[in-house]
Amino acid sequence: MDSGGDASAMVFPGMGPVPFAEAARFLLVNPVARRMTAEASEVLGYPLIDRWREADGDYSEYAQVAFLVGCLALAEWAREEHGVDARVCAGPSFGGKAAAVHTGALPFADGVLMTARWARFLEDFSAGEHGHVVTQSFARVPAGELARITAELADRGAWHEVSCEVDEDFHMLSLGRDELDWLGKRIRAAGGLPLYTMYPPMHVSLFGPLRGRIESEVLGGLRFADPALPLIADQDGRAVDTGEEVRTMLADGFERPVRWPRVVAALRRHGVGTLYVCGHDALFGRVPVTRRNFTVVPADPGRHFAPGGGDRRRRAEDMAAAVVTAAGGGRGDQGAAAAAISERVFHSTAGEANVSTVSASSTKRTPYAFSNAASNSTVPSESSPRSRNAASSVSVSSGARKGS
Repeated sequence: MDSGGDASAMVFPGMGPVPFAEAARFLLVNPVARRMTAEASEVLGYPLIDRWREADGDYSEYAQVAFLVGCLALAEWAREEHGVDARVCAGPSFGGKAAAVHTGALPFADGVLMTARWARFLEDFSAGEHGHVVTQSFARVPAGELARITAELADRGAWHEVSCEVDEDFHMLSLGRDELDWLGKRIRAAGGLPLYTMYPPMHVSLFGPLRGRIESEVLGGLRFADPALPLIADQDGRAVDTGEEVRTMLADGFERPVRWPRVVAALRRHGVGTLYVCGHDALFGRVPVTRRNFTVVPADPGRHFAPGGGDRRRRAEDMAAAVVTAAGGGRGDQGAAAAAISERVFHSTAGEANVSTVSASSTKRTPYAFSNAASNSTVPSESSPRSRNAASSVSVSSGARKGS
């Protein structure tokens, strides 16, 4: 790792499938997250965790809002608990929404409403138009070989666009579904590895009409302030300094590809040596171009619950209060139940204590389809739902493994 400098940056990741038990537990237990979740529920007019638990798929409106809230709460937790004082901020893909709120360009309530309405428009648009277009992710294909592949697609008369450059040999390419077999064979012939196929597609010019609707009916009604710290656009690494530039950056995400190496270069120019990745991340904080250039500090719901020192009893008490509240109890009920529950959690090992809003009794599937092009196995992606465990009750159990 070649550190770029002494400054730190806050990075909000693109959205991928999140373990519901882990994320919901964080939203219920962490004081900052619990407050933000309550505020989001009030703004939306429905109980966020309940709707998320009952929804199909990993990318419902409720899942997207919950991811936003979790990212923002983790950033606040990193600031309060670890004294993180970021000099700059970035948010590739979905993370741009959290970055806009964190930097003060949007109030929290407006960010929540924007995310919810955005999700509804995307679902409606994807169901009605361009249903044949998907986004294929693949690794171990350098830029030169990618250029040859795209030239061959052009010769075939096949529409295609690069949707995301994750690293020098890791890309996402959007194209017609009927070209997937050819592309998978071509990638493997070049020594590459097809990873997953995403639907709806992401960051493609075909989303121009959707961008227009979002700009008119969602972003147009919001007032964007100038961000309190520099915000790096994920399309090209440019610095975004005004509220109108933030609005444009978010809208550009519909049509313009993500160029993560350019964001990395921009962060280096700002003297950044440490990245705090706030949110469940399986991609941008883990690829070599990120690890080579920065010390990466993940702040995610799982790490929040890692075993740790003197604040364990406080976490146990927070868990107890959250469980009682989620089960329908008020302040009066907490006194009767919290002591017993917190002692049970506090005296359990990390592997024995399980305070979860999830049971494995049911599995939900989404109408959206995606698959691993190499093995046909289900693989998480930023834009593509998969089955997940659904919660039907709040449980406190001992002698069980932590929920997935």
